[in-house]
Amino acid sequence: MAMLPKRMADELYHDLMSSAAVLEIRKEVRAFADEFVAPRAYEIAHRDESVESFPRDVFDAMARQGIFQIPFAARDGGRGLEHRVLATATVCEELAYHSNSIAAVFDVHCILAGRTLERGSDFIRERYLRPVIAGTKIGAFATTEPLASTDLSPKAVATIARREGDRYIINGQKRFITNSPVADFIVVLCRSEEDGMVELVVETDQPGVRIGKPDRKMGNRGQLTADVHFSDVEVPLERRIGEANQGLRVALATLTYGRIGIAATGVGMAQSAFDHSAAHLGSREAFGKKLGAFQHWQFRMAERATQIENARNLYIKAALRMDQGIEFPEPEAAMAKFYATEAAGDMARDGVQIFGGYGFLRELSEDGSHYKVEEIYRDNKISEIYEGTNEIQRMVIARQIFGKTLVG
Repeated sequence: MAMLPKRMADELYHDLMSSAAVLEIRKEVRAFADEFVAPRAYEIAHRDESVESFPRDVFDAMARQGIFQIPFAARDGGRGLEHRVLATATVCEELAYHSNSIAAVFDVHCILAGRTLERGSDFIRERYLRPVIAGTKIGAFATTEPLASTDLSPKAVATIARREGDRYIINGQKRFITNSPVADFIVVLCRSEEDGMVELVVETDQPGVRIGKPDRKMGNRGQLTADVHFSDVEVPLERRIGEANQGLRVALATLTYGRIGIAATGVGMAQSAFDHSAAHLGSREAFGKKLGAFQHWQFRMAERATQIENARNLYIKAALRMDQGIEFPEPEAAMAKFYATEAAGDMARDGVQIFGGYGFLRELSEDGSHYKVEEIYRDNKISEIYEGTNEIQRMVIARQIFGKTLVG
């Protein structure tokens, strides 16, 4: 493994908001990621998607380390942290520093699937949430469909759960479902004519469940996504999360939490690209001087350092508001999500430019060398799209300014 660059945030960023416990989580997860994620990051980012290529070794190592316990209450086997949303977002940042794929696997397993299960009955938490926390089962979360993604209104969602007594019969199709090719169960948003929008837990080995081949993506190749088809899948009423017609609210609250996590991954990628770029600017020479001696790059890196500072502050503030019990911490969650992921895109683009032709390579054939900025440039793009496009985040903020009547 190549030597890791100097962590510039240790000198440039002064965290005045995180508690001592959260700072310890950052230290713990950083050490874990340096040891277990960094050596695998290049292979994870460059192998084609398949069930065989899923980074199960890293997933299992996270389970052994107790990282899946961080987001959850002690009653369910979690660590019971006071600021568990912020601690969880901090995990996302530290994992994404080395691999946004691993951060995405964690996000869906713990934030999307896990957070939704946490709202369930004692039965659901015992049967599904505890194995998520232990890492003995892999969770997935399904809202997106071929014709429903940003719009999850009842008129858009076409996956139907027909109520028959004490069970639902599901028919439909979900798309881009992270972890689904390796998941043991999926939390599924459905539309029921009888009960409105509902969240149901579907076990992937049930009759009528068919999971497609993993999608082949531009980036985040270690994050497996696939279509999931449901054909007369029977789900008992006890596997419904929450009350009838509460499914959409549950999903939206979970996705808001997820946006804070995605903001944190944006910060992680931005910081990684920044650190690699700073190291290169300090060592590469052109026209008889280091690249970092050129004022253009001095000013540009000063701007990027300020962006990363602001992005980290935004996600920390959004997470702290959710830790205070605010279910939809707006506008901070929306601001953090679009600002941080776009900061990562800006920094990754600059990073490719800083490395020049080397930044454009997946691998140099001459000696097998490769550079992190290319990977981040590809991986970050999806963060500007999933869990609410950045255009939608701007709309959420605009509603805070002008009201829903004007904005829509």
